[in-house]
Amino acid sequence: MSKQQQIQQDASWGELLSGKNGLRTLALTGGVALHAINIYIVTTILPSIVQDIGGMQYYAWNTTLFIISSIIGSALAAQILAQLTPRSAYLLGLMIFALGSIWCGLASNMSLLLVGRVLQGLGGGILLALSYALIRIVFEQRLWSRAMGITSGMWGVATLVGPAIGGLFAQYGHWRWAFWSIVPITILIAVIVIRQINLQQERSQAKISIPFAQIGFLVLSIGLLSLMSLTHHLWLNIVGILAVVLCVVAIAKIDAKSTSKLMPTGAYTLKHPIGLIFVVMILMIAGLSTEVYLPYFLQVIQQTTPLMAGYLTAIMAGGWTLGVFITANKTATQVTKIFRYSPVMIIAALAALALFIPMPNLLNTDGLIILFVIALISVGLGIGLCWPHLAIHVFNSANKGEENLASSSVVTIQLFAMALATAIAGIIVNNAGITAPGGTEGARHAALWLFSLFAIAPLLAFILVRRIK
Repeated sequence: MSKQQQIQQDASWGELLSGKNGLRTLALTGGVALHAINIYIVTTILPSIVQDIGGMQYYAWNTTLFIISSIIGSALAAQILAQLTPRSAYLLGLMIFALGSIWCGLASNMSLLLVGRVLQGLGGGILLALSYALIRIVFEQRLWSRAMGITSGMWGVATLVGPAIGGLFAQYGHWRWAFWSIVPITILIAVIVIRQINLQQERSQAKISIPFAQIGFLVLSIGLLSLMSLTHHLWLNIVGILAVVLCVVAIAKIDAKSTSKLMPTGAYTLKHPIGLIFVVMILMIAGLSTEVYLPYFLQVIQQTTPLMAGYLTAIMAGGWTLGVFITANKTATQVTKIFRYSPVMIIAALAALALFIPMPNLLNTDGLIILFVIALISVGLGIGLCWPHLAIHVFNSANKGEENLASSSVVTIQLFAMALATAIAGIIVNNAGITAPGGTEGARHAALWLFSLFAIAPLLAFILVRRIK
């Protein structure tokens, strides 16, 4: 038995979840839970929000701006932790997140709501990064593995809790309270942090290297694409897409010369395994990003309640979790076969959703409901079956000395892919009639075009994934 295995065997769940360690675990998992649950709350209540304060054309911006600011917050977390105590750093993230939640609940129009979403994303990004970073500071090494596991598990909890909170408040016409309901939980976590995360660490005098220029171009690319999504002029939409390409080229050139890199070596070329895998990851994530509009389509076309729409949407993410467990104990040969064909599952699922969602009375036909739910699960399942193993390929393909960078870059790619796909989804639905003519007819056209065109992404992934050795 290796030393690492002996360390893990000596640790127990009881030791992690009881006494002071239990409260510290609650504090750290709480940061991830706040970030994750908030995503599903907002996805569920957005149809009610636009019905109340308008701003349908900015629908996708709620997700895009949140993710962009999360990337910035995650990048700043290391510097914040180096300059502050662990307790002060964590409290700063909680304060920004709470302020954003209160702001969102008070918003009288979409512009003000988006400001709140930026604050939520910034605070959430800080909390997300610190929750993982503080594990090694707060706990003994033998508890790290279990602490990491339970912290990551909060994403699964979020798929159950988020739609419930958002759906219940939206169903009774009180979407603002969905935002405000998070604040007491944030305060409770802050109290636990003040009492339990009282460790001191020496403040770093060294300058933390953060790739600000590359992150700036990353934000600029998504920002420009989001702006161009507001117009119905195809040439301006194309300009937005070209802007993304130019920004990525700029990031690649800066990374090649900088000592502060955003991505590991090989990330910007399909000739390198890492670059190839990153493109496959982006194309796979695109399919799941259609969930942003799913609650709206279900409520407008199928006349579902916000609660039902929220849980049907969460099924997609649940499929991802299921896929991870299915392949957890598979051999390398089995996994290779599975992830090479998993894009086919996503293609079929998105094609089915393009057919089912525009149908009137879809949820009143038992057979169609079953097929519809299978399609929803399959979108996430197709990603979950291969995602952890693609990430491992990235780690194994990294140059010596870039292992940590490769690890963090997977999260950056995931967030960037979500923001990029959401912005493109905004372009498609706005041009397909979600605002003009709008209503049920506009939603049907938008759903058909969104799911049909997004099926192209996993098709390209299927072609490329076969090149991964």
